[in-house]
Amino acid sequence: MNCEYNMSTKTLTNPSVDEEVALDELDFKEHELVVFNDDYNTFDHVIDTLIKICKHTPEQAEQCTWLIHYKGKCTVKFGTFDDLVPMRQGICERGISAEIF
Repeated sequence: MNCEYNMSTKTLTNPSVDEEVALDELDFKEHELVVFNDDYNTFDHVIDTLIKICKHTPEQAEQCTWLIHYKGKCTVKFGTFDDLVPMRQGICERGISAEIF
C-alpha cells in the first residue's frame, strides 16, 4: 500500500509493505460453532448433547442452553473449521440446529 498525505509543507509517505502469510497459519483461524433455539428440543436434551458432543461440563452446558433459550443462539465452541465439523454433525444428528461461522 502506498499512502501519501500532503498539506502545505508537510508530507507523510508510507512505503509499500509486502506481507506473506503461510497457508498453514490460515488453518488455525478460529471459527464459532453456534447452536440455535427451537420449539422442539428440551433443555435436558440440549444439555446432554453439549456434554457429549462438545465435552462441556454440566454447568457450562446449562449456561449455554439458557443463552440459546433467551437469546435465540449461543456460540458453544471455538476452534478450527476441521475440528468443529464433526461436532456440528453430531449436534445436527440429534435434531438440534447448529452452524459454523
